[in-house]
Amino acid sequence: MEFKVSELEREPIEFDLELPPGAIDFGDEAGQAGSMAAAGRAEVIHEHRGPKEIVADIRLRGHFSGKFEVPCARCVEPVEVPLAAEFDLIFRPVGADSDAGERAISAPETEIGYYQKDSLALEDVLREQVLLALPVRTLCKPDCKGLCPRCGANRNSQPCNCDEGPNDPRWEALAGLRGRIKS
Repeated sequence: MEFKVSELEREPIEFDLELPPGAIDFGDEAGQAGSMAAAGRAEVIHEHRGPKEIVADIRLRGHFSGKFEVPCARCVEPVEVPLAAEFDLIFRPVGADSDAGERAISAPETEIGYYQKDSLALEDVLREQVLLALPVRTLCKPDCKGLCPRCGANRNSQPCNCDEGPNDPRWEALAGLRGRIKS
C-alpha cells in the first residue's frame, strides 16, 4: 500500500490489512510465520517554515501484530516469536532538511524518516518496525548447546564426536591456574 501526498492532502487514509507471509521481505533476520495484521492512519501535517515555505510531512500512526521466525543465536534453528507493537512516525520529503550549513539537530528530529517521490510505502515502514521490534538475541531453549565449531553439527539433535583439538599455546600460562586455586 502506498500513501501519496496528493491523496493525503484531500483526506487522511485509514488502513486495516492482513498481510500474508512473503508479502514483505525481512531478509535473513526474520521470516513471517503467519499473517500479519496492520492497522492505522496516514495523514499530512503541514510544517510552516516561513511565509512561503511549507513542508508536507506524512504522519503514520498504527500498530501491527503477527508471528515471525528468527534463527536461534546458537544453533540457527528457526524460533517462532510473536510480535505486536504500536508506532507513531513522521516522514518528511527527501531534501527538505538539506541546509547550506551544518546545524545541531534536536532529539525529536532524530525520529524523522524521509520519503521519496511524494509517496511512502507502508510495506517499507512495517519492515523497519518489525525488525526494530525483534529481540536482539533469541534462543530456541535456554540450554541450547549450539553448533559444533569443527563439523557444524547441531549438538541439540545429535552428539558430536569431534575432539577438542590442540590447545591454543597462548593459554598455556593459565593451564595450571585451576589446580592452584583449588588447593
